[in-house]
Amino acid sequence: MAFNYDEYLRTDKLPTLWCWGCGDGVILKALIRAIAKLGWKTDDLCVVSGIGCSGRMSSYINCNTVHTTHGRTIPVATGIKLANPDKKVIVIAGDGDALAIGGNHTIHGSRRNIDLNFIVINNFIYGLTNSQVSPTTPQGFWTVTTQYGNIDPSFDAAKLAIAAGATFAARESVCDPKRIERVFAEGLAHEGFSFFDIFSNCHINLGRKNKMGEAHEALKWLDSIAISKAKYDQLSDEEKRGKFPLGVLHKDESRAEYCKAYEKVIAKARTSK
Repeated sequence: MAFNYDEYLRTDKLPTLWCWGCGDGVILKALIRAIAKLGWKTDDLCVVSGIGCSGRMSSYINCNTVHTTHGRTIPVATGIKLANPDKKVIVIAGDGDALAIGGNHTIHGSRRNIDLNFIVINNFIYGLTNSQVSPTTPQGFWTVTTQYGNIDPSFDAAKLAIAAGATFAARESVCDPKRIERVFAEGLAHEGFSFFDIFSNCHINLGRKNKMGEAHEALKWLDSIAISKAKYDQLSDEEKRGKFPLGVLHKDESRAEYCKAYEKVIAKARTSK
């Protein structure tokens, strides 16, 4: 099927400012293809982004966009969705933005089950701000703030979102763009809080300093830690250490969506006067 990228991109902003070989461009392409597949109109769509390399993504999508402060993507998006419940809202943040300074908001967005689509571009480091450790940085890795190796246990972001109440959670890697597109299409169509943990490469600020010199080497590392959910489920607990399942990890369509529950409160308040 012929696909007109120009309809969904701000072509006057191209080329992007991302480093050569960065996975952010792969994710952007998968996202706009999923939006097109669902037939969403750009006038009915708002993309909210945070700070960092991932925060720049809203600059390139030809729709309503909001570039927020660090860690505050979910509360801003919540306000937009409550004020415009008939519109589609996509939130994009990095692993530091979503899970460190914004971790509390991620928990409560998941808990409320508000119809937001939260894409976490997980490159295991604070990339744009020059290589600080993030909540997903693997143990032993060098960063500018862990120069003798990271000793913190790392988050499994998808497990966190599921435990907090997200009714859709998926994980994919930039090693397979078509799989990202498919989970985006399924998750965007889901009514409720959809959480996407998308593994991406930062071969400049993570890879080079951890003996992965080029983009393809960082992608090989991503490929080594991520396997399909079907294969992951067959592993022993010992074999699962350091591995992450890919695909749709959780889907629950039984819970009420937050905006609809809020509309009932509004109706009750109006009739009680």
